[in-house]
Amino acid sequence: MESPVLKTENFCAYFGDNQILKNISLEITRNKLTAMMGPSGCGKTTLVRCINRMHELIPNARVSGRMLLQNEDIYALNPILARRKIGMVFQRPNPFPTMNIYDNVIAGYKLNGIKIAAAELDRIVEESLRKAALWNEVKDSLYKKGTFLSGGQQQRLCIARALAMKPEIMLLDEPTSALDPKSTAHIEELMIELKQAVTIILVTHNIAQAARTSDFTAFIYLGDLIEFGPTQKLFTVPEDKRTEEYLSGKFG
Repeated sequence: MESPVLKTENFCAYFGDNQILKNISLEITRNKLTAMMGPSGCGKTTLVRCINRMHELIPNARVSGRMLLQNEDIYALNPILARRKIGMVFQRPNPFPTMNIYDNVIAGYKLNGIKIAAAELDRIVEESLRKAALWNEVKDSLYKKGTFLSGGQQQRLCIARALAMKPEIMLLDEPTSALDPKSTAHIEELMIELKQAVTIILVTHNIAQAARTSDFTAFIYLGDLIEFGPTQKLFTVPEDKRTEEYLSGKFG
């Protein structure tokens, strides 16, 4: 079997004395979509923030255990390099307001001082916008501000911005929670398509969304990984009573 693209071993996260994640051990399969589910405050967003080294930006935050990206310790990498390999898209679309669409897509290169020929930048912008299913809608307005786009388009622009850095993994933290149903459907279709090119980890409150889009699902509750496995199996024959109760809406 192919080795996992991401692996955590007894991974814990803390804010000061408060333990948020307790001994999380899981393996993320390459080019699949893995959903992280659980009620608010259960630790799923903390976990994805640990994966791309954002957790440590908060005072008193610390971690223990191991987290490996292609067998390389994420916490031994330069955090800027780690964030290049692991793209992130947040709940609310956040294009850089002062930048046009073109510059938004290549923001990662500019902010990291990576020098690239103009023709190559043009290629990266077009390719990233095509992958994010946005090229046809914006190709004639690349030099307009990203903020003039609709919410759903802005979120796809943020996905294009993350894809431009050619990450190994894309973290999507409730990427549709601020969007209308039509835009949500667009993003869901896009996620299913994108996993051919990039491994996706999706944090979602939306149980139906996890069922529709994911190959694997992790159920996290009060900082513990309760259950993890193929989505179909976890949704139809969960092994833990708490998973079953969460899926049937008893709590959450």
